[in-house]
Amino acid sequence: MRRLAAVLLVLFVVLAGGCVGTSSSNGTEKASQQYITVTDSLGRTVQVPVNVQKVVAIGPGALRLIVYLNASDMVVGVEDFEKKYSYGRPYIIAHPELKNLPSIGPGGPGKLPNLEALTNVSPPDVIIAVFISREQADEIQEKTGIPVVVLSYGARGGGMKGFNDPPKLIESIQLAGKILHREKRAKELVDFLNSVQEDLQKRVKGEKSPRVYVGGIGYKGAHGIESTYGDYAPPFEVLNLTNIASSLGPPGWKTIDKEWLLKEDPDYLFIDEGGLKIILDDYRKNPDFYRALSALKEGRVYGLLPFNFYNTNLGTAMADAYYVGKVLYPERFSDVDPVKKADEIYTFLVGKPVYETLKEQFGGFGKIDFENGTVKYSLPTSP
Repeated sequence: MRRLAAVLLVLFVVLAGGCVGTSSSNGTEKASQQYITVTDSLGRTVQVPVNVQKVVAIGPGALRLIVYLNASDMVVGVEDFEKKYSYGRPYIIAHPELKNLPSIGPGGPGKLPNLEALTNVSPPDVIIAVFISREQADEIQEKTGIPVVVLSYGARGGGMKGFNDPPKLIESIQLAGKILHREKRAKELVDFLNSVQEDLQKRVKGEKSPRVYVGGIGYKGAHGIESTYGDYAPPFEVLNLTNIASSLGPPGWKTIDKEWLLKEDPDYLFIDEGGLKIILDDYRKNPDFYRALSALKEGRVYGLLPFNFYNTNLGTAMADAYYVGKVLYPERFSDVDPVKKADEIYTFLVGKPVYETLKEQFGGFGKIDFENGTVKYSLPTSP
């Protein structure tokens, strides 16, 4: 009998050695479970449960990546930002049920979650975060007892050159796929990003670009014609276009002078429709400026769907790139219907074709009518 007891004791010790016990924030003991150690985009070493079943996302773009990975059913709470601004972002349009989940805090650029709310929802096994610092991630993890894994879309302002660049974006998709048991889907996503990149670059190879400009770019809210990007990545970068704003210094967001735009006088003018309402209002106040632009006089002003809304909406950026390619190089894109291509992209990424909804909200692909144009939504001016 003593020998049997000793054997059972050894078995217990061996089995217990494969598990790690942890305590939840309210002091009750969670069931013992195994963990894996991962390294996030900030270089932090984080232990996350092997069997993750519940997750929350904080910061610009975090929830989007979870939806891309077909893991929206694992989400147990969302930021108020996702509820308040439920337009313009394909992932929330395709999954309106997410807006009904409990709040985990205000959300929005630079705003941390409500730590009490985080622990009051059905406690998540892991927190996926984007655009928070190492110190913030450590603080949230320490105060809630929930592991925090920080992902990255890459450093904006020159960091994102294409849909599969920077490497940090690809690494983040792969890491999230590992944590959420979506490794196969993560591979499909990476392959898709690569295929779109290669297709677009192949189509424009050897073409001489016209001089182009895009105005109305959203940057921490809506802006007018003066708001642009020196690189406008990924669409202009992938298509290897001559963006006149690239001469203004380092890549990234720029606010240009209207006189400069008149002087440079681009061949084609693209308008980010997130700022279209501001631009149409400005046109009515100052029509002479716009009418002096050759692109307007010659009917070469086109609308693009806003993709820079709570970080980069990759699907919309891809759809915009195909539309820009169709406008500039119709023969190279003769087999592409931009609307069908957009919905093909959206269906793959978020599970539903949402182009018509986005068109209703912002205007969609087509020439801009400055005289009679209207728009239902614009990006929030101060999200």
